[in-house]
Amino acid sequence: MSSDRAMGERAADSADSVSRFPLTFWEVTIAVSVVLIFVLGLLGVYLTMPASDYSFLKLPRSLEDLQVLRDHLEDYTSDYTLQVLVGYCVVYIFMQTFMIPGTVFMSLLAGALFGVFKGVALVVFTATAGASSCYFLSKLIGRPLVFSLWPDKLSFFQSQVAKRREGLLNYMLFLRVTPTLPNTFINVASPIVDVPYHIFFLATFIGLIPAAYVTVRAGIALGELRSIGDLYDFQAMATLFLIGVVSVTPTLMSKNKP
Repeated sequence: MSSDRAMGERAADSADSVSRFPLTFWEVTIAVSVVLIFVLGLLGVYLTMPASDYSFLKLPRSLEDLQVLRDHLEDYTSDYTLQVLVGYCVVYIFMQTFMIPGTVFMSLLAGALFGVFKGVALVVFTATAGASSCYFLSKLIGRPLVFSLWPDKLSFFQSQVAKRREGLLNYMLFLRVTPTLPNTFINVASPIVDVPYHIFFLATFIGLIPAAYVTVRAGIALGELRSIGDLYDFQAMATLFLIGVVSVTPTLMSKNKP
């Protein structure tokens, strides 16, 4: 009878832990404060722009939305370059910080507005800054959320990181270049599995360059794209995998040494 009661209490506790919101009050407060900082940044950009109809400003969710946004922003980019740059950076970093889908459209937009070289530099900077912001925010409040959302994926990532401590930079580069794990998951899970920030930063900064180049270059010929799938054809994917294999080769070779 007592064993049945104990089992019932454990089941109730388990159900309560599943239904309980994974973040505490103070963790939610930190997240909300970060959101407010980004909102204030965008408000500052908006107040320095001329009076006009900005109903076209929204996060693009399709190539059609992106083309409309590009057509309107082209008129502002030459006269209000600084405001457009700051607004772009704030939005991109915000999306990366809070794992909001759609940064591929922002990368295409960088190519359409600023060209290949400036666009790649802008995308790599904002993507690295956003990933770093996500890393530190996750370090503060992300542990319960990640354990709640991706327990199996987190266990796999943790075991791989533990096995590859000596060649961790090469492994992280491999993950950044290839689609083995989603970039958003890598950003939020890395501090939880004890990936040092300097390795995270270098792997992110260097590893995102190939994909950024592919996407930004496609943004120049935005009108020719029919779908996002056109970005990563067989040649592009094969190139990214080849770079990934090269990046992880030193780790594999060191393991085979006697």
